[in-house]
Amino acid sequence: MCLFKQDEIKKRLAQSASNSTDDIHPLRIVFSPTSLNHYSIDRFADIYSRVSEGDFDTVVIVESQPGTHEKKLPMPSHNTFSTRFGDLAVNKKLRNELCDEDDDFFIDDEAYSKNLSLFDQLLFIQNRLKDFSVLSIQITDESPSIVKELSAALEEILASRNALLVFCCDIHHLSPGVLEKIVTQFDNDNRSGLINTLNSDGVTMNGAGSFLAGLLIAEKWKTKLTFTQPDPSAGPVSAFAEVQFQPIPG
Repeated sequence: MCLFKQDEIKKRLAQSASNSTDDIHPLRIVFSPTSLNHYSIDRFADIYSRVSEGDFDTVVIVESQPGTHEKKLPMPSHNTFSTRFGDLAVNKKLRNELCDEDDDFFIDDEAYSKNLSLFDQLLFIQNRLKDFSVLSIQITDESPSIVKELSAALEEILASRNALLVFCCDIHHLSPGVLEKIVTQFDNDNRSGLINTLNSDGVTMNGAGSFLAGLLIAEKWKTKLTFTQPDPSAGPVSAFAEVQFQPIPG
């Protein structure tokens, strides 16, 4: 973890906000690199500069932690998460709802560690939001059935709630051709194609399950997906999904 000072993070966020010329639509989902470092800090700033105070009261951070863990979708038992910018309450009500929703959600600390991407994401979110709770979810089994279970539960429970979904994934591990294929499948609402592509033998990336879960929810919610830079060979990539306003017939 790179220990960027708070002034540096605020500076990068301000620069990204001032450089944005896009029309801002309501944000629902972000895809962020798994590690904060000198190569990825601008990609963190690109996405989180679009988050403003009052936008969200809950932030759900999903990351892949594949291994031999018994629980497929564990959530830490902590009541708070602490960063050097302060303590944040865990949304225990939402955590319990997910446990009641599907059999593979568990309150369990086996996959938890202080090296989770969760803490890098929070350093930026804490500089954009003040009053919010957090939920951390780890994917320890990236099989399609588990990822689909996760995405189905989140899209149902959070569809009408004031929550930001953060999916930690290293998109730059994909080749440009594979990313272009994924974008085409997303634009064509090709859910089975997305699942097959991200589970093929030729795809190796940190956070593949997290990326797929986020894409399935973004597609279900009919959001617009934008990448901060489209060429993964040029370095870290982040992305965001915005709600699209539907024209009102006149």
